[in-house]
Amino acid sequence: MPFLDLDGLRCHVQRLAPPDGRPPAATAVLVHGLLTDSMASHYFTIAPTLAAAGLDVLMYDQRGHGRSGRPPTGYRLESFVDDLALLLERSAVTSPVHLLGNSFGGTVAYGLAVRRPAAVASILAIESEPASRAWSVKLDGILRRAGTELLDEATLAWVADRRGAHTARLARSAGRLLAATSLARDVPASRLPAEAELRAIRCPVLAVYGTESDLAEQAARLDALLPDCRSSFVPGHDHSVLVENPVVVGELALGWLREQGVELRREQAAVPAGAGGDDRTGPAPGRTGR
Repeated sequence: MPFLDLDGLRCHVQRLAPPDGRPPAATAVLVHGLLTDSMASHYFTIAPTLAAAGLDVLMYDQRGHGRSGRPPTGYRLESFVDDLALLLERSAVTSPVHLLGNSFGGTVAYGLAVRRPAAVASILAIESEPASRAWSVKLDGILRRAGTELLDEATLAWVADRRGAHTARLARSAGRLLAATSLARDVPASRLPAEAELRAIRCPVLAVYGTESDLAEQAARLDALLPDCRSSFVPGHDHSVLVENPVVVGELALGWLREQGVELRREQAAVPAGAGGDDRTGPAPGRTGR
């Protein structure tokens, strides 16, 4: 690759093949969250482990993020789902894929499962939820707040002091994204799947939460809503569990794929301890990707 044209969107794509040169056992597509997130949060965490285990690993920067194009408009959830569907088509992926979505990336994964159920073998949703009215209201508040805070120099200085210069750079970039595009207006205005559409998702779903995250409270509801869903909890972590504990998340992912009948290689590379970004908007509870 590393760039594909998705009907006018220049999309940054990376693909990791099994290092042993053997045919891949299955395809895993990794979908990141909003604002400060990008494919880096997968590339520097679980992606190498999945490839070493025999997976064809497909990652991309979602519209407006990373090295992909940043159109001024077009950020409703359905546009992100369109991009994922086109990515599979343009990447010549013909078999059902295992979707691993972090935060908003999981919401996109659920969206594809609603629209193209035959394309999805399973979903591993990390700190995520399907789109709903409550999700839309929550995202509206988070994005409005982020649009103000992430353009404020005092807030950015606070982020740099508490979380380091790299996180502050990500926050500043996220503020520019919100200022330059309609993302903050578009995401809450997304088309929301009906409850019947979510109940019709037949692929297996593993929902992973940090025990300290407010999203963990939705586990029982989601397990009851989706026909084949169960939850797993990572103790002592919140919304950033992927980048804070990639070893455990990687182990959960491998175990999940084995359950789905994927014949993994016996030897896997170690999951790196750090990541290139996270999915938070700033210092306080204003996290994104819900």
